[in-house]
Amino acid sequence: MRNVILAVLAVLVLAGAAVGLTRWLAPADGEAAATGEVAIGGPFRLVDQTGREVTDEEFRGRLMLVYFGYTFCPDVCPLGLTNIAEAIDRLPAEDREQVVPIFVTVDPARDTVEVMRDYVGAFSDRLIGLTGSEAAVQEAVRAYRVYASKADSETEGGDYLVDHSTFTYLMGRDGKYLAHFGHSTTPAEMAERIEAAIGAG
Repeated sequence: MRNVILAVLAVLVLAGAAVGLTRWLAPADGEAAATGEVAIGGPFRLVDQTGREVTDEEFRGRLMLVYFGYTFCPDVCPLGLTNIAEAIDRLPAEDREQVVPIFVTVDPARDTVEVMRDYVGAFSDRLIGLTGSEAAVQEAVRAYRVYASKADSETEGGDYLVDHSTFTYLMGRDGKYLAHFGHSTTPAEMAERIEAAIGAG
């Protein structure tokens, strides 16, 4: 039964990624399409794994690696977060402080502060886990053009899956989009792109 669920999840994730990519290409209401900038990113006000309120402004001056997912994700999110942690470990020690890895839940109903604290700690002590109210999370989801939708069916244990796009976003020191990585991107490739962004100032 688990194999069937995972197979279905894989199909849904691919579909979600396609939808998410389409949403990137279309500017949001009121945005100019002629600027040449990708309309990904924006303000957020969430709560980290220590219970402290955090806004996007706090990370200005540093690069952000932002990944959206949820702690009950069976395998896709663990892979994405492992890649992020390994990529940062590959950076020279002096550069690691210039990059902030951030995991934003798309399932705030289950991903409480306590759940996020235990979860992100399993990947890296540098990883910041963000949750919040449904409205606050949805604001961040919209700003980053993330696709996320609760699956209709439940697992045998009564849990549910959340279909979501699986890109990792590299955001600049000013909070603007620089690049994105799929799960096929290796930690070495990700680290190389981060290093280039750090070198660019």
